[in-house]
Amino acid sequence: MLEEKTCCCSRPALNEDWVIGNVETPAGVIPQVRTLLTKKDKVGAIKVRCAIGRNNYIVTPGLYAAGSPTDESMVFVSANYKLSFDHLRRALDGIDCWILVLDTKGVNVWCAAGKRTFSTDEIINQVIETELLRIVSHHKLIVPQLGAPGVSAVNVRKECGFSVIYGPVRANDIPAFINADFKATPEMRKVQFTLRDRIAVIPVELVIWFKQALGIAVVLSLLSGITHDGYTFTVMPKVFGMVFAGWLTGGAIVPALLPWLPGRSFAIKGLWCAIILWGIFFISKLTGSTMLENSGWLLMLSAIVSFMSLNFTGTSTYTSMSGVKKEMKIAMPIQIAAVIAGLIFIVWGGF
Repeated sequence: MLEEKTCCCSRPALNEDWVIGNVETPAGVIPQVRTLLTKKDKVGAIKVRCAIGRNNYIVTPGLYAAGSPTDESMVFVSANYKLSFDHLRRALDGIDCWILVLDTKGVNVWCAAGKRTFSTDEIINQVIETELLRIVSHHKLIVPQLGAPGVSAVNVRKECGFSVIYGPVRANDIPAFINADFKATPEMRKVQFTLRDRIAVIPVELVIWFKQALGIAVVLSLLSGITHDGYTFTVMPKVFGMVFAGWLTGGAIVPALLPWLPGRSFAIKGLWCAIILWGIFFISKLTGSTMLENSGWLLMLSAIVSFMSLNFTGTSTYTSMSGVKKEMKIAMPIQIAAVIAGLIFIVWGGF
């Protein structure tokens, strides 16, 4: 464990359980990382996928060693979001190489590339800061394909002398990529968004919007309790159940069924599920006894489910940044109006 020694460029050595030693180089001591994930790493991944400590799940930027690399070993570039870093070092088990971690402000490679923190300038900065030219005899960097939107290979070579080789989309394909003489197959270049991928990002979306759903449920149940005869709390279980059913449908059911739901717009995909959910509640006679109440719940559930679905657009590979902004600009005013109208209809109809 590194405690008192320093790394290159006077960067403090890291006292992390995934740092298992050090490698001496002409530029100083480089931390050597564990390539097998520990129980703590796996628990940390579960927590961050549930939005616990998500904004501080980071790795100190700089250079790291995997295995026992030499001056001829390849350099893989990563973000300083620990989940991204962990995926990479696990894929590099048994491979002697260097890992150059960029300061992406704790954001994953794909999102950081869009925000220009996984960038040409940051690669150049880290190459200079770590004195990489003194450590490796070649001039090659393996950059993840999803980081390509933020990186100009021409400018990287011009400014720091390193050529950029774009690796596969998924870290798990790196061993095969290396065996193929650093050439990616069409399958390695393909960005997938499988059911497993979609399920993995569901927990964080549900946790993030839980408080908002709770707020709507509390306000709606308090107002729904007003009757001609006074106030009643009997409607609260029904209101809470329906609101959170909408929250769960938009945050989990829609992402799981995403490819099969009609329409290109995420809000529209959510709307189909909202109508089905409302139909189930209507048949069960839970949406009220008047037309106003029934209409109010249709509007309310449509707004909740479509908003949760729309929020998922930023997590998916289906849309671009411009597409996300365009859909939000159109859908969100309608959703806000539906919530207000639905609230009025439900309260008025019940009264």
